[in-house]
Amino acid sequence: MSAGAPLLPDLRPWINTVWVCAKPDAAPAHARERSLPSGALHLAVRLDGPPLRTYADAGDRTGRAHAPAVLAGARGGYSIKDTAHPAASVGAVLRPGASLALFGVAASELEGRHVDLDLVCGVGATDELYERLAAERDPLRRQCAFEHWLHARLRPPRGLDPQIVRAVRSLQRAPVSLRDDDERRIAALARDSGRSHRRFIAGFHELAGLTPKRYARVQRFKRLLQALGATPRPAWAQLALDSGYCDQSHLIREFRAFAGVSPREYLAARAVSAHHLPVERV
Repeated sequence: MSAGAPLLPDLRPWINTVWVCAKPDAAPAHARERSLPSGALHLAVRLDGPPLRTYADAGDRTGRAHAPAVLAGARGGYSIKDTAHPAASVGAVLRPGASLALFGVAASELEGRHVDLDLVCGVGATDELYERLAAERDPLRRQCAFEHWLHARLRPPRGLDPQIVRAVRSLQRAPVSLRDDDERRIAALARDSGRSHRRFIAGFHELAGLTPKRYARVQRFKRLLQALGATPRPAWAQLALDSGYCDQSHLIREFRAFAGVSPREYLAARAVSAHHLPVERV
């Protein structure tokens, strides 16, 4: 997987990353993986091979096949996907508000879902995208074609509340003090927004795809994964405090809720990527 040339300037407020992945020469050593939550929405287009297949849980043997091009909503937990049949693909990690700007859909409507891109773009609207991407073999040219397709769809929404945008960015950052628990931070952000608490929650959900409390928990988990990547043999009690958890038990409970495994099991799995955890060997 690679990210090549810088994003088109007009896309930078809406797109975090664009990636291009060539079909690997061999299948991975695991048939499934857990995709751990990051708080972001994703757009993915598979250019060959079978479509994406996801599973309800570890005991699900059938799963559900999705369209070759999907818009994946933000998640408050992990999902399980098939990795036995890798494919060449192109995708993007979206920033809050991007689903409105690119597809006219509130992120709250996509939460926890994989939605056929044709359903949000119109039937057949992705045919041109497939043709343009398939015609390009060079990764940089394929990325460029994908970005220009995104740019052509860009319709920045009017009236995007800057206070809600600032609230999302605030919750992406670690709290200044352990005394700044999620409830206090969110209550303060709601007051600063000038909205009622209920309207603030609804506006945040529409923009980010998760409620503020869930979003804050996912961001804390995301920072924890980054810390584990930098410290493979952590002092758990100190790591819990440094990461914004009340104690080690709190860290473990939250980790299991978001990853489905304990932190030690996560480290033992030796995930190649922080948010992609192998769960089944072949």
